[in-house]
Amino acid sequence: MSYGTFPHWLFGLSIASVVLGTACAMVIVVDECKRPQKMWIMNVVWPLTALFGSVVWLAAYYAWGRNVSRRNQGSAKPPFPAMVLKGTSHCGAGCTLGDIIAEWAAFLFPVLAVWLGWHSVFAEKMFAVWIADFIVAFLLGVLFQYFTIQPMRNLSPWQGLLAALKADIASITAWQLGMYGLMAIIQLLWFIPSYGGIAKVASPEFWFAMQLAMLAGFATSYPVNWWLIRSGVKEKM
Repeated sequence: MSYGTFPHWLFGLSIASVVLGTACAMVIVVDECKRPQKMWIMNVVWPLTALFGSVVWLAAYYAWGRNVSRRNQGSAKPPFPAMVLKGTSHCGAGCTLGDIIAEWAAFLFPVLAVWLGWHSVFAEKMFAVWIADFIVAFLLGVLFQYFTIQPMRNLSPWQGLLAALKADIASITAWQLGMYGLMAIIQLLWFIPSYGGIAKVASPEFWFAMQLAMLAGFATSYPVNWWLIRSGVKEKM
């Protein structure tokens, strides 16, 4: 597939969206330097999710994620939907970081896509890279979950790994399916017919599309996390 030629308005919108998401992530990082999360992995989760969730996730951080004293916060726990948002975001942070790493790795080293089936199985590089996206996102998502569930349940490393796998297999799969689905719609059904080709990784339009796709991943993973947390497979956060 060839790369598209995008209009100025889409280029400007993409730049603004990516910059806004990055700015929201930096606001959270600065605040976490003053008020570190009680669970260290959440210091990574909140900024990563703000990269795609922008002001909505920044607001969620200040409402339910910020580490403040019990005296200022009150004794009430966050509502269950907010707990699910945090649990889903925890999964999404691993997916976000995994997709960033895999997409840039395949862009800089195209042989990675060849190893995963480009030319031999897939005519389009994008589909081979999605395999890398899923592998790296899955590994990081399970790792993020491990550093949450292992200390909370006081498990051995092996028990913690098994519990992390059990908690995140369905969640990560649901996220990635939603993300792939919307990314395919944007690239194949919007960008190609309208602009003559897909957006390449080294373009703001690609990462704007990825922000939207990550929101779709959150939407498909949220009900799965609701069930996992309600059934006790995942911990309330």
